[in-house]
Amino acid sequence: MKLFRYKVRTSSGESSSGSLEASDEKQAAAILRSKGFLVTFLSPADDLNIEAMMSTFAKPKADDITNFTRQLSTMIASGLPLVEVLRLLRNQSTSGAMRTVIDKTLTEVEGGASLADALKESGEVFSNVYVALVRAGEAAGVLDTVLKKLADNLEKQREFASKTKGAMIYPAIVMIGMVVIMALMMIVVVPKLTAMYKDFGAELPGPTKALMAISSFFVNQWYIMAAVSVGGYMLFSNWVKTEVGGLILEQMLFKLPIYGKLKKDMILTEFARTVSILLTAGISILDALQIVADTLGSKVFGAQVKQTAVFVEKGVNLSEAVARIDGFPPILSQMVSVGEETGKLDEVLAKLAAYYESESETKVKALTTAIEPLIMIVMGIGVGFLVIAVIMPIYNLTSQF
Repeated sequence: MKLFRYKVRTSSGESSSGSLEASDEKQAAAILRSKGFLVTFLSPADDLNIEAMMSTFAKPKADDITNFTRQLSTMIASGLPLVEVLRLLRNQSTSGAMRTVIDKTLTEVEGGASLADALKESGEVFSNVYVALVRAGEAAGVLDTVLKKLADNLEKQREFASKTKGAMIYPAIVMIGMVVIMALMMIVVVPKLTAMYKDFGAELPGPTKALMAISSFFVNQWYIMAAVSVGGYMLFSNWVKTEVGGLILEQMLFKLPIYGKLKKDMILTEFARTVSILLTAGISILDALQIVADTLGSKVFGAQVKQTAVFVEKGVNLSEAVARIDGFPPILSQMVSVGEETGKLDEVLAKLAAYYESESETKVKALTTAIEPLIMIVMGIGVGFLVIAVIMPIYNLTSQF
């Protein structure tokens, strides 16, 4: 898509100017003429400003997507045409990145594409679940209702993520403080003590020698540590992105105490809530499973959901298919069975998502409670080692005099 600047005259003779995105100049002119404008000037916009360039590469925030979805639902429900709604949202948006996305979507819709196809062309801004729900809403003529439920779901995801991140702020701040203080000790304080000890020529104890060696490495061979850290990070990142590496890392994380169960509950929350919304929108169970498999952010559970979809495709009930997968807890298959028997599978899954979300919040509190004493122990060991390494030589020197 290219950006074009234009000047037009309206049917009342008034002049107007602006910019739009199109694949070529011919399409840009067609879009303007379809609005009833007389095109007087049309040219590629080569003089993009810095803000426009940054908004092209930047991605909208989660809050921007949620607000866009909520406003889109409200305006469509009020009876406004989709093109007019998108134009209003673009003009009202305070986010440059979101304005760029809406502008692209508007251009696609004006070119004859459906809203779902237009959103899909926005890259990775809108998930497969988002696009599938919009497509289902358009097909059933209940786009405003689907968008409202989608906005509610996005808000719940944002609130849960905010709670999880908020609970980890204190441990993160303490850990960062420990690292900064340790670095200052090794780079600034210990070298001065080392020079003083050398002047006295006293025999130093083992902890002090170890501390001096570590400090010397920090000061003189810092580039080795930096190179090893950067290289190790790049190798680890590339390894994790591989199929085998990602699976191994996830399996290791799932085995960690407290955190492993928390991670599983968070994934199951997302799975149950997303499938519930897809079923509510009229999407079949098989399609819902295939869509959600790639949106969980987990290679392990994604593979299990895909295997569940294979069983369902062969005619197996969802509850029985879930029961055949070792990674799913028994309560999931039991609740799904109840939903199938009552014909309210979407409602049962929504309640199950609320249950797992509650369990996740409890585990987040347990995790932070467990981390705090561990941090204190690590700090105590570090401070104790520093005290011994610094005080012992001073004590030995004073005893010699």
